[in-house]
Amino acid sequence: MTRGVGGHSPANVQKFLSGVGYPADKQDLIECARRNNAPDEVMQEIRKLPDEQYGGPQDVMKGYGQIE
Repeated sequence: MTRGVGGHSPANVQKFLSGVGYPADKQDLIECARRNNAPDEVMQEIRKLPDEQYGGPQDVMKGYGQIE
């Protein structure tokens, strides 16, 4: 699947992180996405993120850029 389609879209990932309190670690992001009923493909992308502290959505997108 190409980047930008389905769960691989950064905007799609951010959609399911709505309501997360920053700063947040990877586990916080996973739990938030689960509460927001993220589909499996989005959960897989979030689980691939580096295990670090994220100060905001821009940091999540930086981490997202490192996983491909």
